[in-house]
Amino acid sequence: VPVVPVSSDGGTEPSALVDDNGSEEDLSYEDLCQASPRYLQPGGEQLAINELISDGNVVCAEALWDHVTMDDQELGFKAGDVIQVLEASNKDWWWGRSEDKEAWFPASFVRLRVNQEELSENSISTRSEEQDEEASQSRHRHCENKQQMRTNVIREIMDTERVYIKHLRDICEGYLRQCRKHTGMFTVAQLATIFGNIEDIYKFQRKFLKDLEKQYNKEEPHLSEIGSCFLQNQEGFAIYSEYCNNHPGACLELQMIDIAIDGFLLTPVQKICKYPLQLAELPGTPQVEGDYSNIKAAYEAMKNVACLINERKRKLESIDKIARWQVSIVGWEGLDILDRSSELIHSGELTKITKQGKRCLTATVDPHPAACPHAAHLSL
Repeated sequence: VPVVPVSSDGGTEPSALVDDNGSEEDLSYEDLCQASPRYLQPGGEQLAINELISDGNVVCAEALWDHVTMDDQELGFKAGDVIQVLEASNKDWWWGRSEDKEAWFPASFVRLRVNQEELSENSISTRSEEQDEEASQSRHRHCENKQQMRTNVIREIMDTERVYIKHLRDICEGYLRQCRKHTGMFTVAQLATIFGNIEDIYKFQRKFLKDLEKQYNKEEPHLSEIGSCFLQNQEGFAIYSEYCNNHPGACLELQMIDIAIDGFLLTPVQKICKYPLQLAELPGTPQVEGDYSNIKAAYEAMKNVACLINERKRKLESIDKIARWQVSIVGWEGLDILDRSSELIHSGELTKITKQGKRCLTATVDPHPAACPHAAHLSL
C-alpha cells in the first residue's frame, strides 16, 4: 500500500514530549520543519505525491471543508468528498478529479489519505487448483495489510500532533508574546481578535498529546488503543468552535495591519477538521478489537464537531457575501439586509427590465422565509 510520508524518519521517534508544566525535550524548530513538513511547510510532500502518480498509483485526498466556486476552472466539493489528485506540482493549487470533472482546487482544503490505493494485477488470482492455499495466504496478507494501514494512520496522528504542539507553541510563545510587549503597536482588542482563544487550544492540545503518548505503543504502533483519548477529551474540542468563528475577523484584522501570519492561524481550523478523516481511515484488527468501538464513537464525535464548524463557516461566508453584495451597490436605500436576514438562499445573475422607455436593474436577495417574509428589492 503506497504511503504518503509525513516525516523523514517514519515517525517512530517522538519529536517532543510535553509534561504538565509545559517543559519539553525537543528538536530545534528548524529540525522539526525538516522532519515533518505536513503543517509547517505546505507542499513539502509534493515530490512524493507526483512520484506515486507517475508510477500509476491512485492518489486520493479528502475534503476538510466545502469549496464553493463559480469558476468553471475550479473544482467544487463538500467536506468529506474524495478527490483523486492528478497533479500536484504547485504547492497551493492541485489538479484533481471529482464526479467526472477535472479542475484546479486549493491544496489547503484537503487532507491526503495516508494509505493510498494500489492497482495491482496480482490482487486477483486465477489459479483455481491452489484456491484453498491462496485463500489462506490472502487472509494472512489482508491481516498484515490492515496492521500496516493502522500503523500508518497511528503514526500520522502521533507525528502531526507533536508538530501541531510545536506550531501552537510558536504562535503563543513567539508571535503573541512578542506582540503583547509592543503595546504601542497592538491594542488588547486587536490581539484578542487576531489570536482568539489560541492559548486555550494550546493548553488543551498539550493535555491531549500527553494522553495519546500514554496509549502509544512505540514498538508496535498498530496495537495502540487511542480511541479512548478522543472520547475522554471530546468536550474539550468544543473550544475550537470559538476559534473558528473568530477566524474570519482575524483575517480581516491581519489585512489591516499587514502581518503575514494568516497561514499559521489557519492551522487550528484545518486540524480540527482532519481528526474525523484520520479516524475514518483507521481500520480495526483482531488484536485491538476493544479499541474498534471507541474509534467508531470517536469518529462520530469528531465528525459532529467538524460538521458544526463547517456549518458555522458556511454561515459566516454567506454573511460576508451578502455584506459585500450590498456594499457593491451604489446608492443603496433602505435598511441593511443583514438586519433582517443572515442566510443566503440563492444568488444569481441580475435581471434586466425595460419599463416606460427606461432601463433599470432589479436585484433580488431571497432571505430565509422564517426570518423575513419579504424579498429585498433594489431598483436603479
